[in-house]
Amino acid sequence: MTIHQLLGHAVVGTNDLDTATDFYDKLFALFGVGRILEQAGRAVYFGTTKLEFGVINPYNGDRATIGNGNMVALSARSRAHVDEVYACALELGGTDEGRPGPRGPDQDGPYCAYFRDLDGNKVLVFHAGQH
Repeated sequence: MTIHQLLGHAVVGTNDLDTATDFYDKLFALFGVGRILEQAGRAVYFGTTKLEFGVINPYNGDRATIGNGNMVALSARSRAHVDEVYACALELGGTDEGRPGPRGPDQDGPYCAYFRDLDGNKVLVFHAGQH
């Protein structure tokens, strides 16, 4: 049986492509990830060797809106990296949705932080290891 990667890429909508792209340019620089594909006035995709994340103007021309329960999760290299990405997001104008710290009933779960981007999309940055 061939193992297939489940997730192709994630996409969030925006109402200001230039501002959203600038936000994610700076945030993803902390992961060593940059732009990989640009569709002028429509979309910007980020990744290393393939599309991993996109910021788009909705195809139907309607305003981008956030979904209740929708979230994008970014895997950090360490707990310190979680702290760094979270701080960067807030510095860039993102809003707090959950300060960095361990999660779970005994606070022994993954180390997580939550924020919303400039369009209100919810983002989780997490590290599952102990350090």
